Amino acid sequence: MWAELAVTVIKLAVIAGAMLTSVPIMVWVERRGAAFFQDRLGPNRVGPWGLLQPVIDVVKLLFKEDITPAAANRALYFLAPAIAITVALVTFAVIPFGAGEDITLLGVSLHGFMIAPGLDVGVLYLLALSSLSVYSIVLAGWSSNNKYSLLGGLRSSAQLISYELAMTIAVLGVLLAAGSLRLDAVVDYQSRHLWNIIPQFPGFVVFLAAAFAETNRLPFDLAEAETELVAGYHVEYSSMKFASFMMSEYINMATVSALLVTLFLGGWTFPGHEHLSGWPLLIASLLAFSVKVGFFLFLFVWVRWSLPRFRYDQLMQIGWKGLLPIAVLNLVWVSVAVTFGWL
Repeated sequence: MWAELAVTVIKLAVIAGAMLTSVPIMVWVERRGAAFFQDRLGPNRVGPWGLLQPVIDVVKLLFKEDITPAAANRALYFLAPAIAITVALVTFAVIPFGAGEDITLLGVSLHGFMIAPGLDVGVLYLLALSSLSVYSIVLAGWSSNNKYSLLGGLRSSAQLISYELAMTIAVLGVLLAAGSLRLDAVVDYQSRHLWNIIPQFPGFVVFLAAAFAETNRLPFDLAEAETELVAGYHVEYSSMKFASFMMSEYINMATVSALLVTLFLGGWTFPGHEHLSGWPLLIASLLAFSVKVGFFLFLFVWVRWSLPRFRYDQLMQIGWKGLLPIAVLNLVWVSVAVTFGWL
């Protein structure tokens, strides 16, 4: 029992460390990427290529004045960023991010190097927890007692409800083909067949578009919309409470990218992985998974600085009249293909 607990703690430490480390890395990538796409230099004074700029940003946030509006609901005002960062950190527990079935640590199998290998409803756990992130945004918007914050919270709630439906139906196609709710079973299915991006490309496109909306990233960042709502739901937040929202956004980007890789791009698998075993396979699988996730994280930055923000009516039309019918058609196609043994 103690050995299993120790292995679980080690896995949690690896995940938490990777997630928290991804935040300053993505801040640097975001700044340098924005400069690159806009033909600017970007941060280049603090450290080589500006690599220490995220450290300076953290120091700046730590020393910023922490202001609480006089008319705010203090309990909910403080609770909102705590929910945001907590939900962001715990949603990674069911994602298999490396091979490890034949590797033991302290006499305990790594089980595909995932934190909760025995959870038979892994996808439901992840989708249920990720949907809780809207509560942090709504609570932040309402408790701040600011009209711009409130509008941002209301927009976000409608946006997440609209796009979660299409995202969930796209995921159902993957689960139907794999015949399991376990993400490690989804990865195993893709290792024996084609990656799901090939037979379920419409579902992949729907999930990718919904991922941008779920993380409130451009062109779906109507909850913030600086040109209309100043900063949206976190306009009244400063110092580390604002940093919590920023960190949760980048961690959610990493989680959604990892889920996208797991569901549609074979997870940690790569061509030729069946010829490896033991620690070489574990290291190679972690590297393959990281490269895939890194590509989608860069795609988030690329799209943000390349596409304009949609109008709110356009955002709703894309969700209900565009993505939802495509997701349903993809599910119908997968159902027919599974019935006739094509998948």
